[in-house]
Amino acid sequence: MRENTALRAWREGKTTIGGWLQLANAHSAETLGALGFDWLCIDMQHGLIDYQDLTYMLPAISTGSSIPLVRVPWNEPYEIMKALDAGAYGVIVPMVNNRAEAEQAIQACRYPPDGLRSFGPIRAAQYGGAGYADEANQEIACIAMIETREALDNLEEIISTPGLDGVYIGPSDLALALGLPPTGAFDDPAHIAAVDRIFETCRAHNVAVGIHTSAMKYTQRYVEQGFQFVTLGADSGWMSRSAFKDLREIRESTGAGLESTGY
Repeated sequence: MRENTALRAWREGKTTIGGWLQLANAHSAETLGALGFDWLCIDMQHGLIDYQDLTYMLPAISTGSSIPLVRVPWNEPYEIMKALDAGAYGVIVPMVNNRAEAEQAIQACRYPPDGLRSFGPIRAAQYGGAGYADEANQEIACIAMIETREALDNLEEIISTPGLDGVYIGPSDLALALGLPPTGAFDDPAHIAAVDRIFETCRAHNVAVGIHTSAMKYTQRYVEQGFQFVTLGADSGWMSRSAFKDLREIRESTGAGLESTGY
């Protein structure tokens, strides 16, 4: 079976850099897949992407070396299994609040006797190659998102769940759980303390830890801290920032201003 190089790096304690796909477009997925990211995550929770898009975007990523991950819409076994059958090499599961929910996600990622995943890896076996049925349980990554007050209260029991490969921090929802605004909270002492606590708990249980970022200074902060997987940015953000920069330059060169928009 094709090796999950990102998962291997996490198990070895190495840092990987990933990109986030929110646009329902195979060409943009293929373009980013050719740049050399360690992994790319297709966002089915908040992105403009449905399952039909997934069936085009996963093969597009596969033209490069990036490991394809999917953030599923919710912790539903059928959503997880369909994403894996389409060729995802791991799932990021949002809003995991306790051990029972972590176990549910893990069970959906593993074939019996380790889990309850139903067998039917339609495209997955083609992408994964010979040995998929025997080796998928060791190569497919199950990643739980820690981003709620309940999850913080149950941090130890979630992270110590047998079979959990990684934890991904959703900083915006984490901020809301802490009573902070969902944007711009990275430098708040309460947010920093919560992130550090999650990081240290993951380290104590030998579970890979990752975090979502959208600005280079935060990406660098978490890489230097030792996070094993850090998101550099998202396709929609890169597109809008680059277009805004060029548009502002041409507007300013002609004496016309440009009002900043967005959130």
